[in-house]
Amino acid sequence: MAGVTDTVFRRFIRNLGGCGLIMTEFTSADGVLRAKDKKAKRYLHFYEDEHPISAQLFGSDPQVMADAARIVEDLGFDLVDLNLGCPAKKVVKCNGGSGLLRDLPRIGSIFESVRTAVTIPFTVKFRAGWNDDEIVCVELAKIAEDCGLCAVALHARTREQGYSGNARWEWIAAVKDAVNIPVIGNGDIRKPDDACAMVAATGCDAVMIGRTAPANPWIFRQIQQYCRGTSYDEPSEADRYDMIRTYFQMLIEEELPDATGKMKQFASWFTHGVPGGAALRKAIYDSKAAPEIVTRVEEFFEARLQPV
Repeated sequence: MAGVTDTVFRRFIRNLGGCGLIMTEFTSADGVLRAKDKKAKRYLHFYEDEHPISAQLFGSDPQVMADAARIVEDLGFDLVDLNLGCPAKKVVKCNGGSGLLRDLPRIGSIFESVRTAVTIPFTVKFRAGWNDDEIVCVELAKIAEDCGLCAVALHARTREQGYSGNARWEWIAAVKDAVNIPVIGNGDIRKPDDACAMVAATGCDAVMIGRTAPANPWIFRQIQQYCRGTSYDEPSEADRYDMIRTYFQMLIEEELPDATGKMKQFASWFTHGVPGGAALRKAIYDSKAAPEIVTRVEEFFEARLQPV
């Protein structure tokens, strides 16, 4: 979710309701320690209305990870999370993200160093393994429990899969059977009933949602409604208009240097399923500045929503 879950998107999701815990973009522990790393500082910026919030770090040096975790705790985060899931080549080649899945002793050392360094809850997100021949999720979860981590989150794909194919929920069930700490399931939750199906199939204690959130930011509230046994809200075209305009205005108010780029990035997600959405996307992509994009959005929806 790098490039997605910045402070604007997190507050946007929080305001829509239903999400219990939000997490930062994954952030380099080395970058956190470099005083001049502006990107890391931006990634770890948050507001009080984002609590509870977890800072997600990646790195391969136990001492660096511990020092970065202390900074995270001092900044006021509620949790710190270690990312062992990212499959991106540039991260993996530095032994970050899922690149560490082939070095469980190193992972254990990181767990111990970070756990000793901070008092806030410490969690880890990981993939099932490097590939189908190297499945390590159960062993890794046991190491996490032995090192005093508070919960584990499993994205039920291998690093080799990336985001292709189907998530193997049976791996989540295997991890749940192996440890006593909370297990969070992740992978292929696209609709509210998928979340309940995952819990029923695996016994996991919670679910984590990533890529579905930008396409359907109401998913968390819908799951909450569905779990209460009630029908869940399907957003109307007016709801989608209000959602897009709200998010874009939040970007402008935050005065992000890349607000225009963010709007264009989110346009394909936010306009998915909107009748005539291709024309709206083109208008957004052709715009030169953030205020112009907002104007194009307003013109598009107001023309569609005006009484006949």
